[in-house]
Amino acid sequence: MRKTGTMMHRLFTMTLCLFIFTALAVTQGISDAQVMQYVQQAQQQGLSQTQMAADLMRRGVTREQVERLKKQYDEMQKGSTTSNSQTGSSRMRNLPSTASSRRINAGLSTSLTQPGDSLVENDSLQMLPPKMPGKLIYGHNFFNNQALTFEPNLNIATPVDYRLGPGDEVIIDIWGDSQSTIRQIITPEGNIIIDNLGPVYLNGMTVDQAKAYLQKALSRIYSTISDSGTQIQLSLGQTRTISVNVMGEVVVPGTYQLSAFATLFHALYSAGGVTEIGSLRAVKVMRDGKQTASVDVYSYMMNGKQTDNIRLQEGDVIMVPTYQALVNIGGKVKRPMFYEVRKGETVRDVLDYAGGFTGDAYTKAVRVIRLSGREKQIYNVDDARYADFDLADADSIAVDSVLDRFENKVEILGAVYRPGLYQLGEDVQTVKQLIAKAEGLKGDAFTNRVELQREHEDLTLEVIPIDLRGDYPDIRLQKNDLLYIPSIHDLQEQQTLTIRGFVARAGTYLYAKQMSIEDLIVQAGGLLEAASTARIDVSRRIKQPEAVSSENALAKSFSFEMKNGMIPGGETFFLEPFDEVYVRRSPAYAAQENVYITGEVLFGGPYALKKKNQRLSELVADAGGLTPDAFQKGARLIRKRTEIEMKREEDALRMAQRSAKDSIDVELLNISPTYTVGIDLEKALSVGGEYDVVLHEGDSLYVPELISTVKISGAVMYPNTVTYKPGEKLGYYIDMAGGFGEEAKKGKAYIVYMNGTVARASRYRASVIQPGCEIIVPTKENRNPVSVTQMVTLGTSVATMGAVIMSLINSLK
Repeated sequence: MRKTGTMMHRLFTMTLCLFIFTALAVTQGISDAQVMQYVQQAQQQGLSQTQMAADLMRRGVTREQVERLKKQYDEMQKGSTTSNSQTGSSRMRNLPSTASSRRINAGLSTSLTQPGDSLVENDSLQMLPPKMPGKLIYGHNFFNNQALTFEPNLNIATPVDYRLGPGDEVIIDIWGDSQSTIRQIITPEGNIIIDNLGPVYLNGMTVDQAKAYLQKALSRIYSTISDSGTQIQLSLGQTRTISVNVMGEVVVPGTYQLSAFATLFHALYSAGGVTEIGSLRAVKVMRDGKQTASVDVYSYMMNGKQTDNIRLQEGDVIMVPTYQALVNIGGKVKRPMFYEVRKGETVRDVLDYAGGFTGDAYTKAVRVIRLSGREKQIYNVDDARYADFDLADADSIAVDSVLDRFENKVEILGAVYRPGLYQLGEDVQTVKQLIAKAEGLKGDAFTNRVELQREHEDLTLEVIPIDLRGDYPDIRLQKNDLLYIPSIHDLQEQQTLTIRGFVARAGTYLYAKQMSIEDLIVQAGGLLEAASTARIDVSRRIKQPEAVSSENALAKSFSFEMKNGMIPGGETFFLEPFDEVYVRRSPAYAAQENVYITGEVLFGGPYALKKKNQRLSELVADAGGLTPDAFQKGARLIRKRTEIEMKREEDALRMAQRSAKDSIDVELLNISPTYTVGIDLEKALSVGGEYDVVLHEGDSLYVPELISTVKISGAVMYPNTVTYKPGEKLGYYIDMAGGFGEEAKKGKAYIVYMNGTVARASRYRASVIQPGCEIIVPTKENRNPVSVTQMVTLGTSVATMGAVIMSLINSLK
């Protein structure tokens, strides 16, 4: 079954190919028998379907023709037939689009073996394999660029040297005393047939010659032509196609059907351009067995000479020989690549082909490497020999870049108005001239010692000191000299002043001479509201550059008092570099500190502390006192942790981590920013003293209303909330929760009150139970009992240890 299917598949493929080839052949005038004979011979020769299609393509098959034939084939498959005849009286010249059908595109599919494949859809006209990447030769991509077709222009007047031939459509317009139009196609015999006149031979005549001849011939039937009563005009309609042969080193050599207006370049384009070894410098056109022209395509590409793009005639043979010499030029030229050179062409010619030197090229000489047949040879060709140094095949020209150095440079840097590079020449030859060229010294120039750095021929450096003070001796400059004029600021540490404390923008500022404390305070944005004017301190460094021993003193201190924005006596005290100014906080300054009271008070909300050590009772009094529903014993005070308290809590946790048996991750512990202060508001208001707690900024006092329930939680049978019953002891409430659980620590129960205090629960005291409290019964630790296996292991270890000890005792006897 598989073999039968394969045979059917091959038969179907062959039938499809034969149909396509037959359709193409009929279009170009090839009979079915000729196509069958061609296919049989091609199969016997082992040609592939790609090669078959390529051979038919050379005979003038166009993409438009193939698309038209495909459409006909599709309609035939559907059982319909259409007529492809075209009629009309258009006088436009029709050019077969042979160029577009003969382009060589890499990577296109050439398969015709799958059933249903389309010759058009698979671009099977693009038959040749992709051109392998090789040398980049100038001009070789000129005739395989799809943006260029070189198709002749059909919208121009018929050239005067155009000769008529079989296949040309002749249009004869007659007007005047008689009016008529004659449209005839010149027969293979060279004639046109005119009614009442018979055959008129026009083959080989130019348009002007044919017009004169027809005027004489038509005068036989139009008598008024001779006396100018009747005029005739001869023009061309559809032009004929001509057959030309393109041979030699082209991508697709063969015979091509081209327009009668086609030129040499169009024929080269139709053949896919030249191969890698093809020549563009000596393309020969053979006509009637003789050489008509030898075309140098470079003259057109370089100079635009259209005279070399000659018009072809029927039977012309175009020969593309191999190149004579191929030269590579690389380096600093505008178009580095391979160029074809003819005998007698020189380095200058190739440089012109390459577009000349780039801006950074070394133009004094080039390097030529030549293959002598045995070894390589190298020639250093200077610019005087560019025009007479003949090139040979495979020569390689290298153009170097300029050296990365200057031949006439001097440089000046530092305290001048225009530092930079300068030309060493007539205007700048000495140090004084260079400084003058840089528009002179700046005011901060340190002229005591200027450095002239000089580079010698052996690339060693020398520093020449120069004193620019007074009438100094002028020094002559050399190339690559560097003159450095330092600034006085470059030779010392950057001088600053620092101001700290209660100013708007404390920080470091640049030092300026005769700068006062007030000036620095102004630069710092002025004093803050909390700043003290009673004392401003200045700290000054101890500077003794000539000291040979150390001293105990570290700094000098000065204190000042400011009145009305000025420092009395400060007009004689100026800051020195690196002084530090300290603006202190006023001891009497205090910003508002707020506390909060909410709950069962008359006027709850925030209140400002009036004084230090203000107490709870005073806050309650400010809030208008408690309401009748207030539960004083349940009042709770929430306090914010200070930074010092937060740090202390973290340190305590770290200590616990080091000492605890189990590791504690301090990062995972959430240290609350607030905490509860246990208070007794009832005693604070009635007794005072230590019960009346001193308030801190941010404290929040909450006075709840009476809550008449008690909550029981922890290790009880049924955690519950029950109504508070005065006089009842702990056992009553435990019973209300179903009693103790199995794991309960009965003697460790404790009570948490609403005010945040905690007390140990007593079975015998009823006073410990208050409304709103919570009784918590803790759970015993979960101790894992020792299993039998662990006991056996422990016993074995003890016995082993005993044996070891006995051995040691025996060895010591």
